[in-house]
Amino acid sequence: MPSFEALMKAKTLLGIHEKASLSEIKIRYKNLMQQWHPDRHLEDVQLATKMSAQINEAYESIQNYCSNFEYPFDEDTIKKATQTPHEWWNDRFGNTNSH
Repeated sequence: MPSFEALMKAKTLLGIHEKASLSEIKIRYKNLMQQWHPDRHLEDVQLATKMSAQINEAYESIQNYCSNFEYPFDEDTIKKATQTPHEWWNDRFGNTNSH
């Protein structure tokens, strides 16, 4: 598991927000890798190579962090995750439409 400091550095380097989805993180990673690809920086290949390595390391840290979570697949959790707003409200507060 990456350290807190490593994760914060990775988050900053990749420029991801606090509630970024895994697909948003992947898109950000791909865009940065294209931006910093050494072939695009022939004037300073060394810097581009260094940046590419740092971006890869940051992405790996984020992936490692995310892979340590277990997602519950029990029936109740899935049901709650897929409820409509009306079902969610009724589940928590009861049916308020009955007079």
